[in-house]
Amino acid sequence: MNLRVKKSDVGGRVMAIPSKSDLHRLLISAALHGSKTTIKNVSELCEDIRATIACLESLGCKINYAEGVLSLEACEKINEKAELNCRESGSTLRFMLPAAMALCNEANFTGCGRLPDRPLGELLEVMRAHSVSFSSDRLPLSAKGRLSSGEYRISGNISSQYISGLMFALSVVGGEIHLTTELQSADYVNMTIASLRRFGVDISEVEQGYIVKKAAGKSGALQLCADGDWSNAAFFLCLGAIGQRPISVKGLDICSRQGDSAIVEILRKFGARIAIEADEVTVFPSSLKAISLDISQIPDLLPILAVTAAFAQGESEFYNAARLRLKESDRLLAVETLICSLSGKARAFSDSIRICGGGLAGGTADSFADHRIVMSAAVAGCVCEDSVLIKGAEAVNKSYVGFFDSLASIGGSIHRE
Repeated sequence: MNLRVKKSDVGGRVMAIPSKSDLHRLLISAALHGSKTTIKNVSELCEDIRATIACLESLGCKINYAEGVLSLEACEKINEKAELNCRESGSTLRFMLPAAMALCNEANFTGCGRLPDRPLGELLEVMRAHSVSFSSDRLPLSAKGRLSSGEYRISGNISSQYISGLMFALSVVGGEIHLTTELQSADYVNMTIASLRRFGVDISEVEQGYIVKKAAGKSGALQLCADGDWSNAAFFLCLGAIGQRPISVKGLDICSRQGDSAIVEILRKFGARIAIEADEVTVFPSSLKAISLDISQIPDLLPILAVTAAFAQGESEFYNAARLRLKESDRLLAVETLICSLSGKARAFSDSIRICGGGLAGGTADSFADHRIVMSAAVAGCVCEDSVLIKGAEAVNKSYVGFFDSLASIGGSIHRE
């Protein structure tokens, strides 16, 4: 699907969609430790969440989605030879690998897109040390052997999702996680802890690690609400800063544990004027200045921050970004290519990227099959003098199925070609 986005008078209010990060964690926690769980405020199911639901159903959970509500009955009888298709979802794969092997003796894992190329080495190594064998170090792979309790030593600077996946598993078998390096994206691990605690799991933080106690039993029936998604709200908030009219996003928790809620303070650092009232954040068109930012804790924000920086004055730098080369695309390369293809100036290095401000003219943008590149290109198209043609725009469905509908609802000019 190729879409052309033209400059338009964009402004108004959009509702935040449910947080993908929060939903992954609530679903898995409920499957492991809930009895009957209801999750409200789920306005849409993106492809990544559908992948997690399918994996949990393969293990034996019963999940129903209707009228914005997810209803889940926990796994009473585990499928001892589960087929888990993680599609293109890195979160699903890294969470479900340990969680599934804490429940069953054998499972097959598959995926598509760039997921088979994304590394798993250290996670598989630490699982091998605790009774699980694997047919391969990359997808597709078969896993055999029930994960055992004990001490898990693992780096904290490769993927926080490894840590979260182990927490899900250890909530079933019990054990300790010892971090051999400083933890990056710590807010996402804190989200996992908070989710498991809602289902009665005892997790304590110790020096350089965590103690996760085996859950005593199932929680009672719970009714929960999904957090509004700060990661995807960031696209509209940044558009408010670089566009011609203010944009508001409603349904956000200002005290959220989501790391990407940092977008508010980052935009203020750029010089944006922002108003916050209850669960609504409004960003006003502003004269922006370049910034220098450590992106290690909030890597998903880089694509839209790069577009924002392209409309600021001066040269911005985003550093500690090496992990971005292992996302849905090589995001450092993809962001550099995006900015340059729209007549801007950007240069990527091994673990950083520099963006020259002054504006973007428009042009043709390759999505790199990456949802965040698609949305960033669309935001740029709303303010570029010439239109932006986005090739492979269907990649947006990975995290935000209704993104272009939301953009159109506030005046976005979008045409399919």
